Amino acid sequence: MTTENQRTSKKPFEGVAAELVVAHVRELIERGSLGPGDRLPAERELALQVGVSRPSVRAGLRALSAMGVVQSRHGAGTFIRGGPPSLGSEPLSFLAALHGFTRDEMFEARRVLEVGVAGLAAERATGDQLASISEEITGMYASMDDPQAFLVHDIRFHRAVAVAAGNPILASLVEMVSEIFYEHRRRTAEQGTDLKEAADLHRGIYHALRSRDAERARRSMEAHLSRARDRQASEAGFGGETDRPSPAVVAAAG
Repeated sequence: MTTENQRTSKKPFEGVAAELVVAHVRELIERGSLGPGDRLPAERELALQVGVSRPSVRAGLRALSAMGVVQSRHGAGTFIRGGPPSLGSEPLSFLAALHGFTRDEMFEARRVLEVGVAGLAAERATGDQLASISEEITGMYASMDDPQAFLVHDIRFHRAVAVAAGNPILASLVEMVSEIFYEHRRRTAEQGTDLKEAADLHRGIYHALRSRDAERARRSMEAHLSRARDRQASEAGFGGETDRPSPAVVAAAG
């Protein structure tokens, strides 16, 4: 019969074994044996390679999934993620809950990130990336009667601009912050009244990107985010430096 002390004593070992799995996958990536889109060895093979149990392998894979390194595909296995790295919004959500970030602080962080990203995107965006950004604007104009669909295109627009900046770290940070804004805004989007103005502002950013005018792109993004903050404050009935996200909103963002 397993005692409580025995069960407890196993936990640190299992944690160390999971860390060994994470370290092993990292080594495979650093050696070039695994890259984006590649399938990891099966659980049994990983367990033999690392010298741990299969439950420890599963724990390690869960940790890698939480870090955005791998993703599981039902019936196919576990794969190294392709595309830009994904940091996820959970760490920022916990910090917001712990330290009580104000909405103004969140918008300030977003402005610092996205204004700079817009300037880089104007200089670096490829033709395909500009086409992707344009498609999201088209989606906005087609969604004037559906605020939730409009919001999805809005978020995708900002993520597409971040990807076009050509810096995967910045793209990941913008995605992490935008996820929190999406979780909050989808609760208030139905109260939005001037979606055409928002679409027009996004189109202005796109025109600056297409013209390769970095300074105009930064100014256009600054103007859009300032207007968005005012509009969202009006939608939700809040505003001001001391407003803080409710615990429920912060928790939902994770």
